[in-house]
Amino acid sequence: MPAPSRGTAARSKVMTAEEAVAKIPSGSTIAIGGLISILCPETVIAALGNRFETSGSPAHVSVVTPVRVGWDKDNTTGLDHFARPGMLKRLISGSFNVKESPRITDMIRNNQIEAYSFSMGTLFQLIRSMAGGNDGMFTKVGLRTYVDPRMEGGKLNEATTDNINEVIQVGAEEYLYYRPLPIDVAIIRGTTADEDGNVSLEREPVTLAGLEMAMAAKASGGYVIVQAERLTAKGSISPRSVAIPGILVDAVVIDPEQQQSLLPYNPSWTGEVKAPTDDMVQPMALDMKKIILRRAAEELLPGSVINLGVGIPVALPQLLLEQHRLDQVTFSLEHGAVGGIPMGEEVFGAHRNPTAFFTSPQVFDYYHNGGLSATLLGFAQIDGSGNVNVSKFNGIFRGSGGFIDITHRTKKIMFCGTLTSGGLDIGIQDGKMTIVKEGRHKKLIRQVEHLTFNAEAAREKGQEPVYITERAVFRLGDNGLVLTEYAPGIDVEKEILPYIDFKVDIDPDVKPMSPHLFV
Repeated sequence: MPAPSRGTAARSKVMTAEEAVAKIPSGSTIAIGGLISILCPETVIAALGNRFETSGSPAHVSVVTPVRVGWDKDNTTGLDHFARPGMLKRLISGSFNVKESPRITDMIRNNQIEAYSFSMGTLFQLIRSMAGGNDGMFTKVGLRTYVDPRMEGGKLNEATTDNINEVIQVGAEEYLYYRPLPIDVAIIRGTTADEDGNVSLEREPVTLAGLEMAMAAKASGGYVIVQAERLTAKGSISPRSVAIPGILVDAVVIDPEQQQSLLPYNPSWTGEVKAPTDDMVQPMALDMKKIILRRAAEELLPGSVINLGVGIPVALPQLLLEQHRLDQVTFSLEHGAVGGIPMGEEVFGAHRNPTAFFTSPQVFDYYHNGGLSATLLGFAQIDGSGNVNVSKFNGIFRGSGGFIDITHRTKKIMFCGTLTSGGLDIGIQDGKMTIVKEGRHKKLIRQVEHLTFNAEAAREKGQEPVYITERAVFRLGDNGLVLTEYAPGIDVEKEILPYIDFKVDIDPDVKPMSPHLFV
């Protein structure tokens, strides 16, 4: 869609959110930046939802958001502003969460909208490709997983029928080809904007891809809205600080109440100050999580660059602080911050005392070329072949986030979780484990519901998956999972094998896990 015409005379681009969204027509494809509450342009998205509520327009829009936005199951935030019958036609995202966007996930489940789940990195890089005016994008990331059209093509429900990607052979190599994705509108966020639309990010803990989204919209003749916390006079932002040039911006919406995240502003997340870490050195309780993390930490070499997934892995920095090993490794999360101490799930993506920032397309370039030394990731389901599912299970839509990108070329992949779930309780005494109450649900099942990690493909690439639970460690053998270690005090025949729905090979040299993990 064409951008609003403006005269040659200098004119401020600042307007209300209502004025900015009034220019968005029905049928638009809208790219939205943000990471849950971080960098989420909530004021603009809310105004767009309110406009539809009162006028029925814009209708039948498509939304592209590599990372989910929204954070409050009890109040409408983020994507749930689009959860109105007739407003949203199609959603393309890397991640979903029923707790944070329950209305949207209900619409997916009830076939009220089309919904696609692709890897986060693929979506960021496809947007970057659109920014350059390219005719789609080729990638090997995601081959032989659920995003492959020979499997599910990223489709999440029966209402979703079109293929967005296809497999193409170039020479002897297979690639996923993603078709062009023209962006009509980009809705993004920054910290400070001037009257010409130049935008900086000095109070934001990540960069994401606001620049690439704006460029993609402009490449399609589209319209760009930026929400910012504060306004400054034109030309007053240092050129080196401008993250999104004003030549790409059509509308600036100022929200002085804009928050850095769900938590109060923290200057240590942006590099404004370097905060002491003494207050974070708090010994973890000796429980299942600590045992799993201690075992995973044994796999890490000094100098490693490590990625962490949500769930149990996010507590690894706390453990390394306790072990006085934090300075031996560098953390990199897929949202772009490098170094320092990654924060917990509520503000996942922010780092305390980061040393640098990638943009989102850049960080996935780094992951795709094998830059990571190791990653710790959670799991929902594992099958006998060693395949892993984190994206769709038990009727829950989660998406893969950056999981497929992270596991594409990383040599050491550690899947961390409990053997069963739903009420599992253990006891630890005298360096031995006992099962006080077994979990109700098995997580090692005959076949995963969604193929997020393909073990056979990993084996062919020479990768080294390790599956770490509180009572057993498995590695990938020629025929599937191999039990290599068990917790002291645990009976393999009675307390491990009966809770696995497939035959597991047992290493001839199977041994107890290191005793120090349990004291």
